[in-house]
Amino acid sequence: MKMIRAIVRPEKVNEVLSELNEAGFPAVTKIEVVGRGKQRGVKVGDVHYDQLPKELIIMVVKDEIDKADAISVIMKTAKTSASGAFGDGKIFVSDVEEAYTISSASNTL
Repeated sequence: MKMIRAIVRPEKVNEVLSELNEAGFPAVTKIEVVGRGKQRGVKVGDVHYDQLPKELIIMVVKDEIDKADAISVIMKTAKTSASGAFGDGKIFVSDVEEAYTISSASNTL
């Protein structure tokens, strides 16, 4: 199993979630977060915005094929232009050794 964590712009999160659902990935966790990338925030006039609002989408998929499909949907949908732009987001993938469903006490996804 793989855990996918995607940080996306708040204005794109509903579209990303909708496309993930349509692609067969309905189970996600969404968290409002703030942060900055390599650009260290944004400067507008004399004001520097150090912490920018983003959304964190967390999901677990069963295999490499699902991982590739989910990442493709996120990347395609979260872009703000055809070539993408600074601040469109980041995707992190990590292994999941085990997962347990609390209500049934089973270790299935």
